[in-house]
Amino acid sequence: MPARKIGLPPVVPEQLARGLEKIRAIAEVPRDFPHEVHKVAERAAAEPRLPDLDRTDLELITIDPEGSRDLDQALHIARSPSGGFEVSYAIADVAAFVRPGDPIDAEAHRRGTTLYAPDRRTPLHPPVLSEGAASLLPNEVRPALLWTIMLDHRGQTVAAEVARGLVRSRAQLSYDDAQAEIDGGSPRETLALLKLVGQWRELR
Repeated sequence: MPARKIGLPPVVPEQLARGLEKIRAIAEVPRDFPHEVHKVAERAAAEPRLPDLDRTDLELITIDPEGSRDLDQALHIARSPSGGFEVSYAIADVAAFVRPGDPIDAEAHRRGTTLYAPDRRTPLHPPVLSEGAASLLPNEVRPALLWTIMLDHRGQTVAAEVARGLVRSRAQLSYDDAQAEIDGGSPRETLALLKLVGQWRELR
């Protein structure tokens, strides 16, 4: 059966909004963060524990829904000397800002995950971190967990390692932006190789 895509109008209808609010109330979804969590998050945003490794040379990019601010993943792909590929995959390092057992950590454990609804998103961490200091926003130096994954010419993993390091994303792309760049015939290296690696892995 073909997939059905259901969209919402720019303004969520009042009846639907009331229904979603009732669901949130029943599920005890929090509306905001406690004042203490906001205060600790603001202090943490100004005083991160930064790693020594500097990998701001990597031309990482993010690919997310249009308008996203909570950018927690970035990617770079290059050809390796062996003829394979070197994939650099950065994940926002929230641990550079959050200490085990502190109010931010306790609240995150209580929430469990970021919740998405048609009319609202309920974040796991305060926006000053998730959309600010810890987000892999373009042209901002950020702490990250950086995976370096070596692939052979067929796209199969031959080695992998992870380290904490500083990174700097070069561009924030939407899914449509990335696809349009690939379809345009002259994409940046990461997108050109992403398509190639994807094709090889489909053939495995």
